[in-house]
Amino acid sequence: MPQLPFNLEDNAGRRRIEQIEVNRLTIAGWAGRDQAAIEHHIAELAELGVKRPSTTPCFYRLGAQLLTQAEQIDVVGARSSGEAECVLLQTGAGLLVTIGSDHTDREVEAYGVTVSKQVCPKPLARDAWLFDDVAGHWDQLELRAYAISHGERRVYQQGSVAALLPAAELLARAPLAQHAAMFCGTLAVQGGIVGMADGDALELELHDPVLKRTLRHAYCVRALPIVE
Repeated sequence: MPQLPFNLEDNAGRRRIEQIEVNRLTIAGWAGRDQAAIEHHIAELAELGVKRPSTTPCFYRLGAQLLTQAEQIDVVGARSSGEAECVLLQTGAGLLVTIGSDHTDREVEAYGVTVSKQVCPKPLARDAWLFDDVAGHWDQLELRAYAISHGERRVYQQGSVAALLPAAELLARAPLAQHAAMFCGTLAVQGGIVGMADGDALELELHDPVLKRTLRHAYCVRALPIVE
């Protein structure tokens, strides 16, 4: 199973490296609090041919080997894209939170959501916080993503995690066993979902305005050719 090194920072700013084993991965989908926002995201994906979910939220089980802290991931074609999400990890050091991207093949998504998520790596940051250090002000955390294409950088996602179901509620619905990780849902994108071409990049941020610190990760895609 994957062993991932994290720079774990506590609320006093002390840092240590933890080697974290992850053997189970869950993606929480359609995890917004606001039904109108959920419908907006469903409409975004409907434009790509993705069927409505049977229920919200829903939980997709994927292979933990998809998790990566690399700065480049390989995808097939130019129809995949990422989404900034809080990620929870149940570890021997306690429950951790970091930032990640639920990178998904949008063309395959029209065939099957679970399959589309399984065929793409899931980038993660190298830094993490203790969940207990942010649990009391969870709703004040801010998610941001910036898309970079042809040298131009633009805001792709931005907003408070208060738009999403609380982490405690997700954990109550889908408890995390030891060595398990969960992506906690995403915000609507600005300007619509756009596929990432070869060399395009996504920058991810989770900002804590209370403790004045930010988790960051950036990665680019290498688009492999589709052979007919």
